[in-house]
Amino acid sequence: MMDKLEDFESFLKNVDKISEIVKDLKSIDAEVQQKAMETADCYIAALDEPCRTKVNKTTINTNPPLQPSLGLQNESPVNFMTIMERDAEDRSVRRIAKAKKATALKDKGNEAFAQEDYETAVQYYSDGLAELRDMQPLYTNRAQAYIKLGKYQEAISDCEWALKCNERCIKAYLHMGKAYLALKKYNESRNCFEKIVEIEPAREKMMKEHLTQVNLEEVRASQEMNAMQEFDKGEANATRVPQLLEKLSRPGQIPLYYCGGLEILSQAVTDCTGQTLFRLNNGFSIISSNDTVRSCLLQKTKDPDSQELCVSVLKLWRVICCGNDENQKMLMTCPVTRRSIVYLVTSEHVAVQEECLALICLYSQMPHGRRLAIDNLNVHMLVRNLMACISKPKQQQENTAVNILENFAAENKFCIQLRDVLTDSVIVPFTKLLSNISKSNQHVLASLISAIGCLAQDDVICHSFAHDQECWKAFVEAIRQCSACEYKAVIYPMLGLIINLSSITSPIIQEHAVSLCDCCLGLLRDRDGGVITRATGVLSTVLPQSPEAIQHVIQGNVVRTMCRLLKGTGQTATKYAIKTLTVCTAASHSAREELVKSDKTVMRWCQEMQPCAWPTALN
Repeated sequence: MMDKLEDFESFLKNVDKISEIVKDLKSIDAEVQQKAMETADCYIAALDEPCRTKVNKTTINTNPPLQPSLGLQNESPVNFMTIMERDAEDRSVRRIAKAKKATALKDKGNEAFAQEDYETAVQYYSDGLAELRDMQPLYTNRAQAYIKLGKYQEAISDCEWALKCNERCIKAYLHMGKAYLALKKYNESRNCFEKIVEIEPAREKMMKEHLTQVNLEEVRASQEMNAMQEFDKGEANATRVPQLLEKLSRPGQIPLYYCGGLEILSQAVTDCTGQTLFRLNNGFSIISSNDTVRSCLLQKTKDPDSQELCVSVLKLWRVICCGNDENQKMLMTCPVTRRSIVYLVTSEHVAVQEECLALICLYSQMPHGRRLAIDNLNVHMLVRNLMACISKPKQQQENTAVNILENFAAENKFCIQLRDVLTDSVIVPFTKLLSNISKSNQHVLASLISAIGCLAQDDVICHSFAHDQECWKAFVEAIRQCSACEYKAVIYPMLGLIINLSSITSPIIQEHAVSLCDCCLGLLRDRDGGVITRATGVLSTVLPQSPEAIQHVIQGNVVRTMCRLLKGTGQTATKYAIKTLTVCTAASHSAREELVKSDKTVMRWCQEMQPCAWPTALN
């Protein structure tokens, strides 16, 4: 490695030295020219010395040296420059040919890598480097292949060479960070990923995920070391977990045997050491591979004992995974777990449903857990079952289901997976709930509306809601029902959701604009200032989409109402009210005349917002 480094650095120094000689030979100073010729003569003579390396490694040392017999001592600067330029051209031609060969070998290496033939890929990349030692992609590609082969030190070495070719090479730092992580050199790995952010700040979000992975791996290693130390000391709590797992590994027992053992095990796991020893002693596979446990989790048997066993398993998993990222990851690698968790959300057995939702809620509370669940669970079925759970209230369960949905909505990947199935999984059940608001479900519906608002932050999802006919019909009916029954818990978040959705221009919104605005005119008489503000907000976003709605609200004295609101409302309401007035006065001469009569101060605000809408006579 040191030989390679010295050769490469020598190549760069030679290039710099020749450039300096040529520059001095062009000098108008005779003394500088004479000294340059002497230096050139010595330099060319030195090229005749034997090369240290056994293998040609640069384009410099592959050429026969210029011979001293050329008599450069007596050559003029012009002749010397001609010789040097001719030599540079020859080297350039040879380099182009070598680059072509190296590129072809790189492409063959990439093909082998794509086919997961990493040994062959390494060979092709190595052959390419034999042609051209300073081709950075060959180093980073070979490093990636070495990582696949578990040759992490070799990968790091290649990344270091890539950085000598290009000190800002992102791929080199990325692969080096991964290799250091595999070698459990956490600080070195962390430094690589942080260096990428330093070079390209735009990659901060991506590198944050890698840095999180480094932290998780470091925590896992620390947990396992501490747990094994406790076990080696013979601590009672540390030895109890493996003993219980050994008993639970016995096949062919009745459900109550496993149920009792799982309950005792849940009580025995009181800290991180217990959680880690469960993982280190194959606890996940012992439980998930048990035929009796598997049968109850998949609801193949629904007798009371099997249901109790199912509850015990879910409860244990929650205890084992609480606050333990590695255990959460391990649980999600079990196929039985991935299938059963989603399925049991709609279990008819209340205790099973509660424990299942509690487990999923645990995953939904932190970014790492959410991503694990999104990557491993059937998101479409999960959301469909959560909505089914919300639609059939069972006291606490529906609140937990809404919380899960709202937590997962924070993840962009979750929203992306929902886009294609949004109508069936979310919009249809949501619309049905809006059409059946009651005193018993108003609070959970209010929470659901907030969760829908989080989902609607995704542009595609927002567009789908804005163009759904049944949804907007349900909004109109829901506003009327809430106004009549005073379901304030529902109407406030619903108006906020409508404001956000109606920011998108849609023929569906235009179709229902008159009805929506009529409902909002009625809400302007509400005693709740928050409801009045949001009703004004709906007017300000819906009116621009419908001339008919504008005429309707003008006839409903909206100008006078907005002027009255502007005299005693807060900043948000003021913004909405001015926008509403601006839209109306821009579209209607009668609205402008009414505003002039009502309030000259407000008129000036509207003139500033929409000066083109005002005739000179009114200015």
